[in-house]
Amino acid sequence: MSSVADKLAKKTNRKPPGKQVRLRLVYIDFWSAVKLSFLVAVCLAVVNIVASFLVFTVLSSTGIFEQVNSLVQDVAGAGTDLRTFFSLGNVMGFAVIVSLLNLVVTTALGAVVAVLYNLSVKITGGILVGFTNS
Repeated sequence: MSSVADKLAKKTNRKPPGKQVRLRLVYIDFWSAVKLSFLVAVCLAVVNIVASFLVFTVLSSTGIFEQVNSLVQDVAGAGTDLRTFFSLGNVMGFAVIVSLLNLVVTTALGAVVAVLYNLSVKITGGILVGFTNS
């Protein structure tokens, strides 16, 4: 009897085909979308602040600000000084303000997109998504 089982085991060396499932995305939870968009906005805010610091550091260390400042003083007169506007504190303060505004706008856009998708599902029926386990 074990020889029949051995023969059957040898015949079934192939993998069974993966099962395919087709599902429709018909609802996006509002609070989940808001939380996810908030987390994405926080990540973008951190990236924005770090990138602003790095760009300022590179431009400051290469002497670009001094060259632009001397060019502006030659064109506009000796009374202007760009270094007062482009200090590290001003640049980082501006980056933080822009990041906070971006955080609010991105979170609100995530909520609006979730609401609009949930409303459009009533007309379109949702997005058809296919899954397989292979």
